[in-house]
Amino acid sequence: MTTSEHDEVVRLLEQYRAGIDAELNLLQQLTGVAEQQREVSRQSDFTALSTVSDTRDDLMRSLVALEDDLRTVRQALAANRERARAIPEYAEVAERHLKALQLVNQILGTDQHSMSALADAEVARRSAVVSLERGETTLAAYRRVLSPPAAHASLVDKLG
Repeated sequence: MTTSEHDEVVRLLEQYRAGIDAELNLLQQLTGVAEQQREVSRQSDFTALSTVSDTRDDLMRSLVALEDDLRTVRQALAANRERARAIPEYAEVAERHLKALQLVNQILGTDQHSMSALADAEVARRSAVVSLERGETTLAAYRRVLSPPAAHASLVDKLG
């Protein structure tokens, strides 16, 4: 490997390290937000869920923009993988990449719990609606028993 090729791969690794560090920062923030979402979902606090979701959307937009910027660097490193592996910093960058993947998996697991809590809340809401509808029907029938139409009252007046 020539000196210029080596320098180029070192530059790419440094650039990727800076990008992956920024991604790790965002992913750590997303981990906290995902945990907040899980908690407010479990509590069925939809006002708080909306606020936390807005925060998450902002972080996700930043992550997607950063990832878009890193795509070309990642492709260049992939094309020079053997040269990159020969550079001592490669192992550290690869470790950071793996940590990012672990954080993504952790966030996805937390999201599964949030979705499950929201699904449970939806089932409870539907059950409550059915119960209210059944109660309303029963009360409407009971009201008819307690307040007979006026025609029945005139029949009592004629007989009584």
